Amino acid sequence: MDVTLKGLRAFLAIARHRSFTRAAGLLHVTQPALTVQIRGLEAALGLRLLDRTPQGVEPTEAGAELARVLEVQLRDLDHTLENVRDLAARRRGTVRLAALPSVASGPLPRAMLRMRERHPELRVRLQEAVTGRIHDMVRADMVDIGIASGPPPGPDLAREPLFQDRILAILPADHPLAARRRIPLEALAREHLLLLESNTSVWRVLDDAFAAKGLRLSPFQQAVHTGSLIGMAQAGLGIALLPSTAVELRMAPELARCPLQPDLVRDIMVVHRAGRSLSPAAEALVEALRDEAED
Repeated sequence: MDVTLKGLRAFLAIARHRSFTRAAGLLHVTQPALTVQIRGLEAALGLRLLDRTPQGVEPTEAGAELARVLEVQLRDLDHTLENVRDLAARRRGTVRLAALPSVASGPLPRAMLRMRERHPELRVRLQEAVTGRIHDMVRADMVDIGIASGPPPGPDLAREPLFQDRILAILPADHPLAARRRIPLEALAREHLLLLESNTSVWRVLDDAFAAKGLRLSPFQQAVHTGSLIGMAQAGLGIALLPSTAVELRMAPELARCPLQPDLVRDIMVVHRAGRSLSPAAEALVEALRDEAED
């Protein structure tokens, strides 16, 4: 017969209260059922743990030693189980997240607010990075999940689609191309282009699209931050090509925003280690992001 957690808890309750009757009441079992559990535990251990006396029940020497150790270990176990239940119920927990800058400044803050309203004790620890770096961080277990663009390289990373964003041409309203419903890539190739750096997913989408047309993607200026390119477009230095999720676009309502021809979109994905389930905190954040994308 095996030692069971139920049997250990039954023994500890009896050892604490020196009574089968009281222990049975506290454990919500019948006294005969409790007796069976103790007999099973003693049989599994091969020794007697409790002696019946006229005054009640007394632990044997071995029983007293076992009760002393169990007091600590079962208390630690109960504390651990309580913490795990809190995590499962999303009452506490932290998700380590790496996200694209455009997502981190765009839909992510509103999604984080949704999550906090639903689960006030959950926390997000955010790092901004480009797609390639995000994949490396997830792979190295530096973060729990990443929000990146496009499929990750290799079978060790899994991905789930979140939403799509569109790459837009951002230009002064009086620019000749601003009147077009869509701006062909051939027309853009003749303009001064303001672009994010070449290690970004936006650059990759643009470079592939230009190459498919036999065109060369040639930046007039490049910058790390979207806001810098918007400032250049406001100054009339050229046309910025930026993702529609970039919150900085709201800071320049006077600029025109034009889709491209062909329409260029990025697939924004949740990335995590393959074969691993998302933590409850990570699931809550992903749910909030999906809800934000649908609104």
